[in-house]
Amino acid sequence: MNAQEMYEHLKGIIGNVIPDGEIRYKAEIAVEINRLKKERNAVILGHNYMEPLLYNSISDFIGDSLELSRKAAATDKDVIVFCGVKFMAETAKILNPSKTVLLPSDAGCSLAASITAADVRALKERFPGVPVVTYVNTYADVKAESDICCTSGNAVAVVESLGAQTVIFLPDEYLAGNVARETGKHIIYPTLTMPASPSTNLDYQMIGWKGRCEVHEKYSVEDIRLIREQYPDVLILAHPECSPEVTAASDFSGSTQAMIKYVEKTHAPHYLLLTECSMGDNIAAANPDKNMLKLCMVRCPHMNQITLENTLESLRENKIVIEVPEEIRVKAVRAVERMIAIG
Repeated sequence: MNAQEMYEHLKGIIGNVIPDGEIRYKAEIAVEINRLKKERNAVILGHNYMEPLLYNSISDFIGDSLELSRKAAATDKDVIVFCGVKFMAETAKILNPSKTVLLPSDAGCSLAASITAADVRALKERFPGVPVVTYVNTYADVKAESDICCTSGNAVAVVESLGAQTVIFLPDEYLAGNVARETGKHIIYPTLTMPASPSTNLDYQMIGWKGRCEVHEKYSVEDIRLIREQYPDVLILAHPECSPEVTAASDFSGSTQAMIKYVEKTHAPHYLLLTECSMGDNIAAANPDKNMLKLCMVRCPHMNQITLENTLESLRENKIVIEVPEEIRVKAVRAVERMIAIG
């Protein structure tokens, strides 16, 4: 595909929301990225939160964390370029130790930064023998301290697969609360200053953590009330990183991939997605017959760091190379592979 063909391709998908001049400029960059991608035998994985021009021009595979983990595990390419954030690129490296994994920008994550491996070890000492489930939105050293990882799409299945009376679920406070509600478990949120031994009188089946996604925590029940006043027939979809109160007030809650499928398979006068706004733009572009409302512009500042420009630079200059120490990787890969096996 040459620059003119790429321009026409993008124009047909997102020409109604992005200025023509920007599409033409970015089309040239995308063509050069795709040329280099072939030259280096690389694959580009694009998360659902990528901005529409990148999402629709250079990604070989698109999806949520679970889907992209599967693609990373199965690729035969020499180079993996992860258009996402650092914990995602680390997961690709965990699964592909012999391959070069590149991250176009040093993009972090508020959830991943909310907990350390030392925190997990302290919880394991306080609750000995209790299996540890960690959200995939964590760094490699945290995964290495875990029994199994999960995504928002399979968190309930992962917890139920353990067959344990009690589980430690880290680090997302709201995802843990939503899983606890769905599985009927009573959850507590201990702090590191708690007594060394938990009270035997305390009723709990899940032990959570106080991490939050800085995007999804912004949505509120009041937002939903106001939008329903204006659009009574709206169908509201919320990501499980939103609070349990928000997901309960919504019509559907699921992972980014589940939300995409839900919009594709249903018919409503209006839709509203309570998640990262670029994903809403991508769903709207893929479903021009659906009326997608926008509550506000809530972009992830970390995902927003990934651009066509720095993806091109990443391929040209072989940066940023992701490395995971082998002693951490061999422990983390068990937890990640167990997650993928559950699906």
